[in-house]
Amino acid sequence: MEDKDQQDRWKLLAGEKAVTYIENGMLIGLGSGSTAIQMIYALGRRMQEGLRIKGAVATSHASEELARKLSIPLTDLDTHPVLDLDIDGADEIDEQLRLIKGGGGALLREKIVASSSRRFIVVADATKQVALLGQHFPLPVEAVPFATTPVTKRLEELGATVQLRRSGNNVFFTENCNIILDCFFAHGIDDPAGLDTRIHSIVGVVETGLFLHMAEKAIIGGPEGITILS
Repeated sequence: MEDKDQQDRWKLLAGEKAVTYIENGMLIGLGSGSTAIQMIYALGRRMQEGLRIKGAVATSHASEELARKLSIPLTDLDTHPVLDLDIDGADEIDEQLRLIKGGGGALLREKIVASSSRRFIVVADATKQVALLGQHFPLPVEAVPFATTPVTKRLEELGATVQLRRSGNNVFFTENCNIILDCFFAHGIDDPAGLDTRIHSIVGVVETGLFLHMAEKAIIGGPEGITILS
């Protein structure tokens, strides 16, 4: 319990630091996950203190509901297709700011919002920093349900041990009505760009949880306080 409390404090630090990059009049992306939730709460506090943003695009229903609860003005990419800043979490971050995301299943919307933003900042606690992606956390691959078996076989040919993600006894479906195939690589991912290209060539794959060359900086909460990677 103490470790979890400590980790929660690190997430809070990262979230509070991240919202200092939000300026009046901005259009922002609101990420998903436990650290992004801390950022959304921190944004709500800043808005109570007088910050005014033009609108926010949420990457998941959970983030959207929390933003609405905190009176953060919401918009969408049809109304505002280009955002000023996206702030989101990550499941793993390497020293080149390459990420694995999608532990919560929102990777497609997260990548759409990140790619629609002029700037993308990652928030995380220190446990998410890794030397090699994929050693501790599986790579999520979002796929069309119709193609579950052929996509699984192709991913296995790339060296992955593949698990269809479930929620309890049921298959997990994303907010886009797709499935998630969690790919475990015994020795990690030594060539993220090459793997991402090969997975994207598989018919039936919608998107991967590899976020490469997208983040401009990472704000990490840890035992030393805040560390910023860029």
